[in-house]
Amino acid sequence: MTTTAQREKLLVIVGSPNVGKSVLFNGLTGAYVTVSNYPGTTVEVSRGRAKLGDQEWAVVDTPGMYALLPSTEEERVGRRILLDESPTVTLHVVDAKNLERMLPFTLQLIEAGQPVILVCNIMDEAERRGISLNAAALSESLGVPVIPTVSTEGRGVEELREAIRSYERHEGGAVVRYTDEIETAVSRIETLLPDREGFSKRALALLLLQDDEDARDIPDADTFPQVQDIVEDCARKHSRPLSYVIATQRQQHAARLAQAALEAPETRPRTFGERLSDVLITPWSGVPILLLVLYLGLFKFVGGIGAGVVVDFLESHLFEGHINPFVEGVLDRAIPWPVLHDLIGGEYGLITLGLRYALAIVLPIVTFFFVVFSILEDTGYLPRLALLVDRVFKRIGLSGRGVIPLVLGLGCDTMATLVTRTLPTLRERVIATLLLALAVPCSAQLGLILALLAGRPWALAVWGGVIAAVFLLTGFLAARLMPGEAPHFYMELPPLRLPKLSNVLIKTYTRVVWYLKEIIPLFLVASVLIWLGNLSGLFGLAVKALAYPVQWIGLPREAATVFLFGFFRRDYGAAGLYDLNTEHALTGVQLTVATIALTLFLPCVAQFLINVKERGWKVGVAVSIFVLLFSFLVAYVVNAILVALGVVL
Repeated sequence: MTTTAQREKLLVIVGSPNVGKSVLFNGLTGAYVTVSNYPGTTVEVSRGRAKLGDQEWAVVDTPGMYALLPSTEEERVGRRILLDESPTVTLHVVDAKNLERMLPFTLQLIEAGQPVILVCNIMDEAERRGISLNAAALSESLGVPVIPTVSTEGRGVEELREAIRSYERHEGGAVVRYTDEIETAVSRIETLLPDREGFSKRALALLLLQDDEDARDIPDADTFPQVQDIVEDCARKHSRPLSYVIATQRQQHAARLAQAALEAPETRPRTFGERLSDVLITPWSGVPILLLVLYLGLFKFVGGIGAGVVVDFLESHLFEGHINPFVEGVLDRAIPWPVLHDLIGGEYGLITLGLRYALAIVLPIVTFFFVVFSILEDTGYLPRLALLVDRVFKRIGLSGRGVIPLVLGLGCDTMATLVTRTLPTLRERVIATLLLALAVPCSAQLGLILALLAGRPWALAVWGGVIAAVFLLTGFLAARLMPGEAPHFYMELPPLRLPKLSNVLIKTYTRVVWYLKEIIPLFLVASVLIWLGNLSGLFGLAVKALAYPVQWIGLPREAATVFLFGFFRRDYGAAGLYDLNTEHALTGVQLTVATIALTLFLPCVAQFLINVKERGWKVGVAVSIFVLLFSFLVAYVVNAILVALGVVL
């Protein structure tokens, strides 16, 4: 089937993470960008359009990838785009100061017959290290255009545009010669393969020799046994796995090319940024810095200003003071039917509840969080944070990359669940979704709980200790019970940089637009569900049902309403608990048990809907059932221990 992307000129951008692909993509496409899942996956792909000369190009920014032999779903998606969409030009973006490590992927792309332009980006940092690049010599060695750039400053971008516009495919290019046995096997396999647009037979044969599962579908069913015999015969002639032999020889070839094209000082002093990087990834210093970042970024900036000042203004002044009264006045005059009136503007109305929650409460919190996240992203801190926690996270079934959605969950769990798409395996995405649903309070709920326990340091210690223990225990058990291989972690460490305000604002704007498109419909759906529950009397039945487990954990029956509203909005439940506490309806132990149960209780309805959307009905519902039962079980055990010991909090 011929797609639009195949009929028009297509530019595909590939490369490892943290080499400036997204900055280059944004510079080429401007505002004409869409982000969507690649069909059949949860991996996001950015697509846009660029005007190059008098021609319109489609542009695709692929997920980060290190090689054509995939080890993650992101790399599989990137390769499928190259294989299925036949790009007119493939930009391979590399970090110039790490050229030797990244050239093997360039060689693979050339082997595959891709129309490659090599973009040596971040030249400014390479030059500060005394590294100079002979782009002409490297271009001649590779047989493809080589363009040095500094994408954040626009340096070299016009030359790159011209290289794309005037690109002409050159046959041949740099060819890596492997052992005689491998070259013979490649030649024999090539004769058995069908023609495939976009990828050379040589590249496909090399993938088959490296036992790539996806490549097994390429040979015909009749010829596949012959291919297998050739692969096995070649493997017997080598003492090491063929994937290792091929990668080693390709790396040696890349090293020779890089050494010929680069000039660098033999020794140089370590920069302040490099010394600071060591401090950030060393546990004794990195953990206190992490706590400081969370305190200033989340609690002070997001919680204090976003969830405090801005939310208070938008909700109390704008919505409750002006918008809600105006809407209710219009509805009183225009809609005489109470049922429809309540659906739009009543206590649980689409505007007075759904839009108010989405725009006046959650939007400011996530916007401020997006600002913090973009700053941390642009400084290069997030890869170091991932490296810092990787060893601990391996114990709970996640790699260091898992810290990013979990930290995001402290801002908004709904948005963080969407970000689990960036994790490389389904197993890691399910574990992260479970932990977000169970033991990561959002900033709004966390702020109210901290306010509830203010002045009760021992109660706060019990709450924090129990939540941390549940988080670690659940992750530990999930990692051992859930099928799948243990996570692998490889991440390019970019240099530490001062963030550029324009980049931070563009990223924040893009993510806010995404939030509005993804989340507002869910809040409107939640409003309708609440309205139906209130109208049908299901609310009353749910409160009666919740009264039994609530009393079982030592709380008064009135607390059942708190948990019901906690499902529809986490901080709503915490606010109800705050009201109970101000009425002196709870003892110190009851308050502590209630905050533990409410923190672990069902995720809000928006997060539940996202869980279902991302993980499917079976996993989404199973996670919620587990969380519901486990939250009350933990609260029951804590209450029993505190009462048995006669603790007063």
